[in-house]
Amino acid sequence: MAVIRNLRTGAWRVVELITTPVVPADYLDVIAPLRNAQVLRAKVEAVRPETANSATLVLRPGRGWVRHEPGQYVRVGVDVNGVRLWRSYSITSSPDRADGRITITVNAVAGGAVSTELVRHAKRGMILHLDPPTGEFLLHDPRPAKVLFITAGSGITPVMGMLRSALHELADVVVVHSARTREDAVFGPELRALAADGRIRLIERHTRSSVSGRLKPAEIAELVPDLFERQAWACGPNEMLDDLETHWSDGDAAHLLRTERFRPTLISGGGGGTVTFTESGATVETDGSEPLLDSGEAAGVLMPSGCRMGICFSCVLPLREGAVRDLRDGQLTIAEPGDRILVQTCISAAAGPCTIEG
Repeated sequence: MAVIRNLRTGAWRVVELITTPVVPADYLDVIAPLRNAQVLRAKVEAVRPETANSATLVLRPGRGWVRHEPGQYVRVGVDVNGVRLWRSYSITSSPDRADGRITITVNAVAGGAVSTELVRHAKRGMILHLDPPTGEFLLHDPRPAKVLFITAGSGITPVMGMLRSALHELADVVVVHSARTREDAVFGPELRALAADGRIRLIERHTRSSVSGRLKPAEIAELVPDLFERQAWACGPNEMLDDLETHWSDGDAAHLLRTERFRPTLISGGGGGTVTFTESGATVETDGSEPLLDSGEAAGVLMPSGCRMGICFSCVLPLREGAVRDLRDGQLTIAEPGDRILVQTCISAAAGPCTIEG
């Protein structure tokens, strides 16, 4: 048996030499793309429209996937026009699904290459690239007696993952959700069904038809008088989260509120200039208002990225020359010729001509 095993091993090595630089494992990955635990992928098994501009993708993760926690997100890699782009999406399914599948729910963003590709063109059998699940926007143990979820737009996605996973463990749940119209409310029918069954109290605000626009903290306080007696989770636009954090802080209840941001709070960059990417040779003109990550991707540069909000440091690249500005606080980072200063491309913009190693 040992002789046969050695012959098989030797034959495999010969095949690898013949097929170099493409080794047999690469061909197997084409035939069985979910087999390789070192290269995490997922196959799209179904695409389910949620609204006119959003869809839920049912994914079968390959070997190497680890169980997620309700509220976490996953980075998804999609090949668009020959360039692999990565975006983060909340996992909207329970980790206890018997079939081992997960779901992500994507809202098409105007000008968004990845979101548009997934919502408009994803099909059964499509292969996506994955990173392990991550994120700290989680329900904690023991489960709180009274819960408040405040969401707007696609901010409902991590909360839906929590509701589908742990609603049976939560006795008193209020969900405040804002969308442009009733039809635009992602998971609207499911939320309304839960409310009709008495499992949650649902407060909906449709901003297009509302004179006062989105719900303000003072209005929420009127609708939910005991809000400072509840553990609260909020996800949505930065402006909404800023207002909520201020309101909870003013009420000495900041410890009761957890927030999840899809984008960092940015200030006007100013300046701008020509950004040169050394490895690809690409150049792009910017006005200093958008992150280097977005500028590079728009120029077709394959950029590393992660959370895209300045937390995970997956997007760090060396600044070789020039100046960039931190879009959160305006702080400048300047590199002289020969320098190699690491900057986060997702929250940094050009503050004049600059050269990035990438």
